[in-house]
Amino acid sequence: MKDLLTLNRYFYKYRKRAILGILFVLAANYFGLLPAQLTRKALDFVTRHQHTVLSDSMQTITFYALAILGVVFIRGVLMFFMRQTIIVMSRHIEYDMKNEIYNQYQKLGARFYSNANTGDLMNRISEDVSRVRMYTGPAIMYTVNIVVMFILVFVAMIRIHPGLTVVVLLPLPVLVMMIYYVENIINRQSEKVQESLSDLSTVTQETFSGIRIIKSFAKEALFGSLFEKRVRTYFNHSMKLARVNALFMPAIVLLAGISSIAVIYYGGILVNQHQITYGNIAEFVIYLNMLMWPVGMLGWIITMVQRSDASQRRINEFLKLEPEIIEDYSAITVHQLENIRFKNVDFEYHNTDKKVLQDINLTFQKGKIVAIVGSTGSGKTTLANLLVRLYDVTGGTIFVNDIPIQQINLSEWRKSTGYITQDVLLFSDSIANNISFGMQEASREEIEAAAKDAMVYQEIIQFKKGFETILGERGISLSGGQKQRVAIARAIIKKPQLLILDDCLSALDTHTEEQIMLNLLPQLKQSMTLIIGHRVSSVKYANEIYVLDEGKIIERGTHESLMAAKGYYAGLAQIQAEQK
Repeated sequence: MKDLLTLNRYFYKYRKRAILGILFVLAANYFGLLPAQLTRKALDFVTRHQHTVLSDSMQTITFYALAILGVVFIRGVLMFFMRQTIIVMSRHIEYDMKNEIYNQYQKLGARFYSNANTGDLMNRISEDVSRVRMYTGPAIMYTVNIVVMFILVFVAMIRIHPGLTVVVLLPLPVLVMMIYYVENIINRQSEKVQESLSDLSTVTQETFSGIRIIKSFAKEALFGSLFEKRVRTYFNHSMKLARVNALFMPAIVLLAGISSIAVIYYGGILVNQHQITYGNIAEFVIYLNMLMWPVGMLGWIITMVQRSDASQRRINEFLKLEPEIIEDYSAITVHQLENIRFKNVDFEYHNTDKKVLQDINLTFQKGKIVAIVGSTGSGKTTLANLLVRLYDVTGGTIFVNDIPIQQINLSEWRKSTGYITQDVLLFSDSIANNISFGMQEASREEIEAAAKDAMVYQEIIQFKKGFETILGERGISLSGGQKQRVAIARAIIKKPQLLILDDCLSALDTHTEEQIMLNLLPQLKQSMTLIIGHRVSSVKYANEIYVLDEGKIIERGTHESLMAAKGYYAGLAQIQAEQK
């Protein structure tokens, strides 16, 4: 349970609720003993006065009945407050943990997500936290309840008759050993259930995300069979777990029945010997039933604690991960971006020996447009990722206003950039909110102006609800070209100091692409712009064009000078011209 000890900080934070909850547990268990004692007194009274007038006895019996009812009611109220303190405390802890994990997700960088499994990420913040909550609430509540109840009941039994107490508690060691054995099986099987559930979540998420691809390739049957296979695995593991649980509870009931028979049999002998009364036998049977169910729950509690420990271990390992790029809030803030300079920049991804970028030297100036052209895999997008510090260089330095980029305030730096990626992601929100994502205080006039510059305004107003149209997940309601233009509007509305267009016009025809570039030119001259593309039509307006090949700059110049050089760039332009 060493991993669960990390939760002590939460217990300390909510110590008032925890202490109050334990007090309610003590009070509830004290009142839980009283019905057994009142029952004993009632039976003893009936036994002693069985030959008296019925009307005289009924008053006393009615008193005991009402007393038992009143005690049970008070205990119920105390148990309500017990749950309202301890269980509510666990919900507060769950709330804190989910926020802590989500904040860690926000801190970790691109390298972590490049190797992460979506189903695993979702399970950590949902299933794992839910398991831990079961420990911080129900497991602790029932454990304290069992310990307190066992002590109180044991003391009450010993006071009546030690020998009968031994008879009552004799099956308990057998029950505990059985619980220990069975719960090991349950724990192993539960882990298999959890693993299969994680696989199932991953397949489901990938199916939903790639539904267009699945349908376009007519692979519904293939993914259906894959999903059925995962469900079958989950079903088989769940059924094995259910079979173990199904045998577990009847075994506990059987042991409880054997103990009850032993109490009645041995208790009857003791009554004949005038050592106890009939009321004591009834009292012992009630105590026995009070003990058996909580002791039977020990197995459930042990399983819960083991599963919580495994989940907390996963959470702890995740929370210990250090982000590769640590934000320094006291770092320098760039208010006016004048230049960016790559000096001898190298970069290679983790666990690879091949350099994606090698000895890159280039300069960006305010009001100038720089373009990067190159084949797929040449390192164009990596260069853009280095600019917004999704990764840090592995060699050389990037200077911003002659200051190393690592010394620049990261949040402010990213706020001052507009990055339109190849893979456009829109949120399940209105079109207006998607466009104003980077500038939430934007007016409707500014939103519409950005949409017009991105040449998507006319298409938006054709929707029934216009700019208030709610998009599906990842913007699935829009076409590829519409999504790209909404993403462009989202980037340009905040008038960034640095604008990066990473092959974001690929879904558009050449005419629309050129018109958008002409619309953007006045704004681009007010900022620093990087255009990454395959098509010459999207980069020919740049003040300087760099040609990348296998991570190296092989050509640089203006559109005209590169065409005159008749090198790689000129060849690319000729091929594209022939394809029109």
